[in-house]
This record gives sequence, structure tokens and C-alpha cells, in this order.
Amino acid sequence: MSALLVKGGRIVDPSQNLDAVGDVLLVDGIVAQCGGTIAAPAGAQVYDATGLVVTPGLIDVHVHLREPGREDVETVATGAHAAVAGGFTAVCAMPNTKPVTDNQATVGFVKRQGEAAGFARVYPIGAISVGQQGETLAEFGEMVAAGAVAFSDDGKPVENTQLMRTAMEYALTFNVPIVEHCEVMSLAHGGSMNEGIVSARLGLKGIPAEAEEIDVARCILLAKRTGGHVHLCHLSTKGSVDLVRWGKAQGINVTSEVCSHHISLTEEAVEGYNTNAKMNPPLRTAADVEALQQGLKDGTIDLLVTDHAPHHYDEKEREFADAPNGIVGLETALGVNITYLVETGILTLNEMVNRMSCLAAKIWHLPGGTLAKGSLGDVTVFDPKKRWVVDPKQFKSKGRNTPYGGHTLTGQAICTIVGGKIVHQVS
Repeated sequence: MSALLVKGGRIVDPSQNLDAVGDVLLVDGIVAQCGGTIAAPAGAQVYDATGLVVTPGLIDVHVHLREPGREDVETVATGAHAAVAGGFTAVCAMPNTKPVTDNQATVGFVKRQGEAAGFARVYPIGAISVGQQGETLAEFGEMVAAGAVAFSDDGKPVENTQLMRTAMEYALTFNVPIVEHCEVMSLAHGGSMNEGIVSARLGLKGIPAEAEEIDVARCILLAKRTGGHVHLCHLSTKGSVDLVRWGKAQGINVTSEVCSHHISLTEEAVEGYNTNAKMNPPLRTAADVEALQQGLKDGTIDLLVTDHAPHHYDEKEREFADAPNGIVGLETALGVNITYLVETGILTLNEMVNRMSCLAAKIWHLPGGTLAKGSLGDVTVFDPKKRWVVDPKQFKSKGRNTPYGGHTLTGQAICTIVGGKIVHQVS
């Protein structure tokens, strides 16, 4: 028997409506007891969490681990290592790999690489269409059998509306979400940042908000027609928040997410042609940021994610319009969310944990997201008051492309436990 007692921390577990100082006992990788004072079993390892917050393991449903195909940029192992360094005990890996994760063999490969790494749990997401070409539906059943937990062509949208309708109907069979990158490519074509005053000043072609919002509206209406579950990726505009709010009010099965960078940065971060602020969807206006924060507060937006997207240094050194989209986020997300949402009073600590863990497990039907007796022994311990300066050179990820380098954040993961085993610890 293996036993780990996490002792004396402030336990914040929204799944049990629990916020109190107490102990958590993990036995053989499972939560054996949670709350109150617990005596350590003979031979148990004891972790002193006094003054720290103890929560269900954080879950990120939107990351890019690049393997197979771009192991020079990130591997499943380095991405999973970065995850636990940031406090995440589980991540969902997008399928835009090379080759695309659109079949049983590749789904199984990603899952096995995650298990072999021994850091965060890695749940593969299968592609909606073969090769992410948007023409032929991939084999959902075989991928679910191999471990896929959702389907997405993330990186680009499914432009064929009939194919998207069929995907939603087919996914119902397996009770998994269809996850859409909302973008009308013909409207966004050639854009490299938000369309507005800043893009005009910099002489860069912009991407209008409607390029996202039109697809958001389409997907919500398709979910209404099919009854399927559509999960909308990385919302970035006020209009998208309003559309999701309308969809939920109609009882449509729509959920959504927002990235930590979209609730903390505006399009001004692009000034100086900063390619580490180039992403898709782009950073938007202050009014959009405020609407996204309000959407989190009122529950319109369900989840906080990272869209972790590592790139080579030299790839980001290109001219702005030619540089690839995306930033790394696994190791900064917790600090960004506490700094910009909790410290500002927009979310309580409970609400943040709910959107970074409990709700992710609930709406994506994933294990974890709770410290209830008998659940997975996945636990995140963090210091909500620790101030630290982001140094990309210290990242466990191979990626260094972050706009937060040199920024001071509040809140940091101190100990990450997966299956009852400490896999990351700050001394």
C-alpha cells in the first residue's frame, strides 16, 4: 500500500462545496479521505501544505503537444512535464499533429506516450475529419475505443456545414463533445492581428470579430438542430460571449472556453510587432477582454484553458505577418488567472478552481475534478499569494514563446500530485 497525506492546507473543492482547512489522504492513487484532521497511516508520506491551497488537479482541455511530427518543438513528455510544473494533472491534446491524430493508431500512440512520461495524464482529442481536410468524417468509434475524449479540427474550422452537422450527430453516439475552432477562413484570410485602430497604425491586415462570431452562431444553431454537444474554443470577442449566452438561454447544449491570454492582454501587446503576442484568434480590445471576464463570472464561459502552442525561437523571429500563431501557457496560466481574475475580484478562488478543474471534468466526462472519496488521487497545491517573475528559460516546455516573459505574477503551483504520487514540487 502507498499512502500520501496532504496535511493542513486550505482545501478548495467546488465539486463538494468545500472550502476549509484540513487534510487529504491518498491511498494507492485514490482519495481515501478528504477534510478534517486525518491521522497518517503507518509508513505514509506526509506533505505539509500549511498556508497553501489544496484543490482537485487542474485540467486543461486545450493544449498542443506537437508529437507526432514536431518533436523538435515539443513532445508529449515535455508538454506533460510543463503541465505538472504549472499545476495541471491532466491535459487534452489537440490532433493537429503530423500526421494528424485521426485514427486509432495515432490516438493510442499519444496516449501511450503520456503514460510513459509519468507526468500529467494525457487525453488525446481525435480529428473530426480525415487529415483535418474537412471532407470526410474520421472514424470516431475506433478513436474513442483507443482513448479519444473529444473531436476537433482545431487549428482551423470545419467549414463544410453538412459535415459539421453529421459530426455533431455522430458524436452523440459516443457522448463526447465536438470542439470547434470558430473562424470563417475567407473573412479572416491574410489577417495577422485584430482588425482595428492598432492594426491600421501598424499596417497589418486585421481579422474582424465577425470572422469568429459567424462560426459561433452557426455552431450553436447546428447544436440546436442536432441536440449534439458543441464546445467552442478560445472565445475572443464580446459578440461571441453574447451568442453563447443566448444559446445557453435557449437550452442548447453549448459550452465554451477562454484562454488566459485573452482575459489578460489586449491588442496593444502587439505593438513593436511582438510576435510573442501573435495568436489565433488574435488579442482583441479592452471591451472584449471585459466581456470575456464577465462571461466567466456569470457562467456563460465554462472553462479557462491555455491553448498551449510551442514554437521554435527562430520561427517566431520572422516578420510579424509570417510568424506562426500561438504562445505557450501551461506554466503561466495559474499565475495569470490569479493575477488578472482573482486578485482583481472578478472571480473568487472557488470560481477559478471550478473553471480550471471541476467543470472541465464534468462537461467533458473526464476522470478527476474532485477530491471526493474514491476519486482519482490527482491534487494541485498552490500558493495564491506567491509573487514570481516569469523566466521562460526555466520552462519545462521546449517552447519559450510567451508574452509574459519578465512579468510579475501572483500565484504559483507548489506541488502537483498525479495518482497519489508527487510529480512536481517547488522546494
